[in-house]
Parts: sequence; C-alpha cells; structure tokens
Amino acid sequence: MSLHINHVRYLGDFCLRLWFNDGQVKDVDLKDDLYGEVFEPLQNQEFFQQVKVNPETKTVEWPNGADFAPEYLSEIGQTIKKMA
Repeated sequence: MSLHINHVRYLGDFCLRLWFNDGQVKDVDLKDDLYGEVFEPLQNQEFFQQVKVNPETKTVEWPNGADFAPEYLSEIGQTIKKMA
C-alpha cells in the first residue's frame, strides 16, 4: 500500500498534524525544511497556513505547488497515534 495523507491540520508556527491512510497520526515540524526556491514562500506563516491535501497527489500542498512526500513526512513526524 502506498502511503498517503488523508487530512492535515495547521498547529501553529511551522507545525502540522497529519492523518495517514495507514491509521497513523503524526505531528511534523517543517521549520528546518523550508529552504530552496519553491519552499521559501512557506517561511511566511500566513502562507504556510494555506496548506491543503491535494486529492490527486494525496499529500500536503501549498498554493505555489510546494509539497512534501508522505513518506518523508512520516519519517520525520512525531507519532501521536499508532495504527489500531
């Protein structure tokens, strides 16, 4: 099964809570990952808050097309809830 993100919630600063299709819920702090041309606009907190789950790619995405792979987000995330 491919890993996908079903839901995202902005937590504050540059942190997100992510619900994965494997049942896990993880908190991810992306403040140290916002470098490079496509990610620099995300350093603006108001822009960062505009995160959504793209229904086609099934990962988090911002209005400028910046996104992160679900596998990477799962790897760096702190587990809140494990699979049942």
